Amino acid sequence: MKPLVSIITPSYNQAQYLEDTIQSVLQQDYPNLEYIIVDGGSTDGSPEVIEKYQDNFAWWVSEPDQGQADAINKGFKKANGEIIAWLNSDDLYLPGAISSAVDLFQKYPNSGVIYGDAVSADADGRLLNELRFSNWGTRDFLQFNIICQPAVFMKRSIVEKVGYLDPTYHFFLDHQLWIRLSRETEFVHHPETWAVSRYHPEAKNVTMASECGAEVIRIMDWAEKEPDLAAIIGKNYHQVWAGAYQMIARYLLDGGKPGEAFRTYYKAARTWPPSLRTYWHRFLFSALDSLGLGFIGKWYYNLKNRRPPDIFSKETLENWPGLQLH
Repeated sequence: MKPLVSIITPSYNQAQYLEDTIQSVLQQDYPNLEYIIVDGGSTDGSPEVIEKYQDNFAWWVSEPDQGQADAINKGFKKANGEIIAWLNSDDLYLPGAISSAVDLFQKYPNSGVIYGDAVSADADGRLLNELRFSNWGTRDFLQFNIICQPAVFMKRSIVEKVGYLDPTYHFFLDHQLWIRLSRETEFVHHPETWAVSRYHPEAKNVTMASECGAEVIRIMDWAEKEPDLAAIIGKNYHQVWAGAYQMIARYLLDGGKPGEAFRTYYKAARTWPPSLRTYWHRFLFSALDSLGLGFIGKWYYNLKNRRPPDIFSKETLENWPGLQLH
């Protein structure tokens, strides 16, 4: 019998996306699935959306909580699956994602975390950019190589061992968990697109760019107090800190602060010059934007995004919830 998989969706005032998220789980072809919704007491109609599908859930609740990590942890503690994952209420699974992840766990039984690739989409569900990753471990995560959270599946036993998400993190709660998990288990990457990460103006990484940067520094402070992680940082000091600065700059740029972003990108490049090859285009865009020439970069990105990523056949995704293909 196929192992039970538990999917948790934390929800708070995102009714406009929530039904598509739910549908993307319910339309998966995996036969042994339990679905849990943890709503934080939404007032925008989300509870009504949840009630519409309540017969499909193993458990759901709508009540005030202490934030996203607290909501997800509630779901983890209710989950019975051997494999667990969470899908935020504005993201989507793509067809066959769960089945593929389970097949990989059976192929790599010593792995505690399996992750695939993803694609970004705008608020209307138009696909934007492919998000491709590699096989990464603790050192890579300390260098802020980011994997896309909705494309990640984990063994429940490993998550319980490290103690769930740390609820004091609000932006990089997933990344801090990856670092902790990577100390205990092997991560395996599969080059198949499993999820859609939605990018929209209300997303917290856009509206709270400075706080995102502060949390990067907080993760570094935490890691430097952990002897095993501090040893890795010590051996890769310049690469690790260049990665941290690059991540801070990225969110400053996305948050509409190109001048601060440019200065932080410059700091990253000065810390570890080879890192510049991975973000030179964003470095250039931050410089242009800070000089009032950001329209050049916007023109380039609009031109690039005219052709959506070719991740599936149009027939496969034609009626998939939350996507606009035309």
